[in-house]
Amino acid sequence: MKRALIVIAVLIILTPLFAYAAELVGYSEPLENIATNLGVEETPFYKGLLHDYTINGLDPYIGTLISAIIGTALVFIVVIGTSHLLRR
Repeated sequence: MKRALIVIAVLIILTPLFAYAAELVGYSEPLENIATNLGVEETPFYKGLLHDYTINGLDPYIGTLISAIIGTALVFIVVIGTSHLLRR
């Protein structure tokens, strides 16, 4: 368990590097590519809390790091809460 948490922490810390590398090679989400090919425009009615994995007003790489921390924490909370409920 401790080793898994260390790996997760390292991956979280490296998320800005992954974001930078994706930008460097011109990576975009596969569904965004399909939408572009079909001529569909993005018109969301709700952008969510962490739109495009960033936080408005912050450096994109810092926003990516913070969104990784928040997303990981939310997953841990859901998993721990679900496992607690299933034990009853």
